[in-house]
Amino acid sequence: MITAFDLEKNLTEKCDNVYELAGIKGKTKLELYRHGFKPGDTLNVMSVTKSVLSLLTGIAIDQGLISSIDDKVLSYYPDYAPKKGEKTIKDVTLRHLLTMTAPYRYHSEPWKRVCTSPDWTKAALDLLGGRKEITGDFLYSTLGIQILGGIVARVSKMSLSEFANRCLFAPLGIAPHHNDAASSQASQLEFLMSKRPKGDVWFADPRGANTAGWGLALGAMDMAKIGLLCLNKGVYEGKRIVSEKWISEATAPSVLCGYRFGGMSYGFLFWIVHPDRGIYAAIGDGGNLIYVNPGAHTVIAMASSFKPAVYDRVAFVEQNILPLFAGERANP
Repeated sequence: MITAFDLEKNLTEKCDNVYELAGIKGKTKLELYRHGFKPGDTLNVMSVTKSVLSLLTGIAIDQGLISSIDDKVLSYYPDYAPKKGEKTIKDVTLRHLLTMTAPYRYHSEPWKRVCTSPDWTKAALDLLGGRKEITGDFLYSTLGIQILGGIVARVSKMSLSEFANRCLFAPLGIAPHHNDAASSQASQLEFLMSKRPKGDVWFADPRGANTAGWGLALGAMDMAKIGLLCLNKGVYEGKRIVSEKWISEATAPSVLCGYRFGGMSYGFLFWIVHPDRGIYAAIGDGGNLIYVNPGAHTVIAMASSFKPAVYDRVAFVEQNILPLFAGERANP
């Protein structure tokens, strides 16, 4: 029988960079704060940001701002001029971005090239396409998701943070976020590596365009609310926030990711952990996680400081946290 004492001990031994943990099953809630953190403190949740962008994309579709995920990407960037001779980019759709099957003109992500440019979205567009045709193969790209974020910002006529505040964060009771703009490479590094609370911010490029693949600061209970929204198929406290259709499609397998990614599948910027049981997650570097288990009616979230070579902690959650909710009623 796992106890709260066992959990703290196991976190210290195996996951000491976890600063906040939250779990929800029905009216039963678990909250744990470590290393001096307290309710309301936030951390950069890294690639969990991508799954939040997925929800914002679904909301934009629900509102008629985006007609279809099969729209061509360049139809939303009429002012962008592709490189001479570039043809592949013209066939890339939003679906390719959402499922990480878009092609790029690089072998490994050129972080310095993009993150030292004045316009990160244009820099990412300059990398989209290439000589290879669209193969449908999974190619994880954090920089490429900047393009999708730019589309949501364009169609909403707001920054991602403003759109999220209005259409996602406010209905969930998450504090409104403001931009933390990159002023230098040092400020970027500080944001990534600092273990101090970040505040209610979303990192942004020098133009104020929010980072779409990382850089959103949330607390574990904020993350758990997002997970609960997904668990309830787009409804939170009786209010519809995003369509059930979008949640169902976003959290269903679209592409198999391969051995490098633990054999998981990928939906629309969500990892499908156990397709046979419908378990999925938002996963970020350092072990940031929103774990959604519909069969157990349970959501578990972890907010962590950055730690190299830690990509997910699904196994830890299933072995050490999920048992704490055993026997609890889903709808007491």
